[in-house]
Amino acid sequence: MAAGSFRRSIASQLSKVLDLPPENLIKSISAVPFSKKRHVADFQLSIASVIENSSSDCLAQDLHLQAQQLAGRTVLQQVWKDGSAYGAKSELFSAVPRQKAVIEFSSPNIAKKFHIGHLRSTIVGNFIANLKVALGHEVVRINYLGDWGMQFGLLGVGFQTFGNKEKLKSSPLQHLFEVYVQINKAAEDENTKKLAKDFFRKLEERDEQTLSIWKQFRDLSIEEYIQIYKRLGVHFDEYSGESFYQEKAQEVLKMLEDKGLLQKTIKGTGIVDLSEKKDLSTVSTVMRSDGTSLYITRDLAAAIDRMNKHSCDSMIYVTDKSQSNHFQHLFQILKLMGYDWAERCQHVSFGLVQGMKTRRGEVIFLEDVLNEVRSRMLQNMTSTKTTKEINDPVETAEKVGLAALIIQDFRGLLSSDYQFSWDRALQSRGDTGVFLQYTHARLHSLEQIHGNAELADVNVACLQEPDAISVLQHLLRYDEVLYRSSQDLQPKHIVSYLLTLSHLVAVAHRTLPVKGSAPEVSQARLCLFHAARSVLANGMKLLGITPVNQM
Repeated sequence: MAAGSFRRSIASQLSKVLDLPPENLIKSISAVPFSKKRHVADFQLSIASVIENSSSDCLAQDLHLQAQQLAGRTVLQQVWKDGSAYGAKSELFSAVPRQKAVIEFSSPNIAKKFHIGHLRSTIVGNFIANLKVALGHEVVRINYLGDWGMQFGLLGVGFQTFGNKEKLKSSPLQHLFEVYVQINKAAEDENTKKLAKDFFRKLEERDEQTLSIWKQFRDLSIEEYIQIYKRLGVHFDEYSGESFYQEKAQEVLKMLEDKGLLQKTIKGTGIVDLSEKKDLSTVSTVMRSDGTSLYITRDLAAAIDRMNKHSCDSMIYVTDKSQSNHFQHLFQILKLMGYDWAERCQHVSFGLVQGMKTRRGEVIFLEDVLNEVRSRMLQNMTSTKTTKEINDPVETAEKVGLAALIIQDFRGLLSSDYQFSWDRALQSRGDTGVFLQYTHARLHSLEQIHGNAELADVNVACLQEPDAISVLQHLLRYDEVLYRSSQDLQPKHIVSYLLTLSHLVAVAHRTLPVKGSAPEVSQARLCLFHAARSVLANGMKLLGITPVNQM
């Protein structure tokens, strides 16, 4: 947003306080040059020129004092008034139309335990959905399951050979994983390959008995995934999957043929030419030689179906960057088919997490990581004196552990690969999720001890110390950070903002005691800390973190 709009916005707020027309103030507000010093204001008001340009007889001294208090007073009032909507109600978003977005994320493969590779898609998609909802947009969260394909032929045969119904009921995904490992060893055998093909063919032909086995795998998988999502604090509006689009994918192939876009190769496969010069230098394969659909064909059918069903303004896919090419092709084909809304489809890609090991070694399953982070956190908490008072230490350790995972993941650009480190993630000091949770719990306990401040009784003029001003100035910038994240869908802006807020609050907590101060000062400080805790909690929730009140 242009500096002019900011000036106008600042002038209109100042005019109410100083009882001067906004026009008199706009030319007295200038942007402050960039400085490497910390906590420099973004804009400055020239008191002298206000007095020159004004017939008002207010004194320069009064004006100085009023200008100083204005930011503090308005930001505290705003945080108090807007609560969880603070920042999102800013004039920065006034020109942004409210829209509807469909977000596809997580998307694990059924009949397999939740893989660690799906953690990033899950938390990134959840963040984007949370942010859009907070900014007043309508969001449909879709989990598009990998629930079709030749691997189910293999798994079906595997279960008929090695399966155990009791084990399937007690720990479905663990058992199916074991079955899959066993049948894969036998998969080189020609007879096993033939049986797997037959099983999948029956599945495609909708054979009742085969379908009921597949459906059991699917239902049990979703049940187990829901438990994992519960631990992650994630929910979906819709569970969809490739299986839903088997028939519709055939309709897509027919549409491609009717539009003259489907070409056949010598081998009999169906391709779409995506090259600019139409010289087949870039093609996308959309059909097997036997006429069956591929992953991209089912994705085309899903995109068209979603747009028809939800009439959304944007469609966002959250997957790792290895699929960038796939989505480029997907959007290009949709455009060639004449769907203008393909322009509003977006792939949010992310890099890989390296070096995630548990005490038992290299990790594959997300459940193991969640259990590990909870037990390490519990161990750390038990070694400190305060943990004994916590009502539910295991639940707290789970929430703090998840914060540790999320913050380490969200600190850099999503597209970057990063090296995971338990020691770094679980430090209670420094730029970690544990530190954010600790700060929140500390501020909560301050309010518990001293009671909640009431803004109506607070004299904000008591907050004159540099450490108080630093917190107030930082609170004032929250909307800008939300705006940046809403533009590029990167959580790092919010992470960086919350970590800085926590460090500023830690300093203020030391230098601005509530206990033992004069009642007026003590109330003003309590009010400041309440506002900081409120913004910290809001930001953490956007990132998918549940703030804890004790630690």
